[in-house]
Amino acid sequence: MAINFDKALGIHPYALQARVQRSEILAGNLANVDTPGYLARDYDFKSVLINLETQLNQSTGGRLPELEMHSLYRVPFQASKDGNTAELGIEQAKFNNNAMNFQSSLTFLNMRIQGLQKVIDGR
Repeated sequence: MAINFDKALGIHPYALQARVQRSEILAGNLANVDTPGYLARDYDFKSVLINLETQLNQSTGGRLPELEMHSLYRVPFQASKDGNTAELGIEQAKFNNNAMNFQSSLTFLNMRIQGLQKVIDGR
């Protein structure tokens, strides 16, 4: 009996990819925290995962889901005079939170792969 890795791993590889892309956006926000007129962006990660899960449930053989991530502009908690909406503390917190969630997803995916390895080895 063949193992379907897409079904076995589920949404987790795509979640990792989405976390990487979100890290890039958040890093850009951090890099531009002092740039006048810069508009901070982010992803609605929950809606990205819901979209991916829907695609995975509807997919029929061989068609991989597409990671559709559309960045949104963030409304600042405290407006700045120069029009920059990136706030250092907020961006750092979001980046750190995303990094921790990435690590959690990676750990979970690693455990799934180790479980599959045990099945393949017959343990």
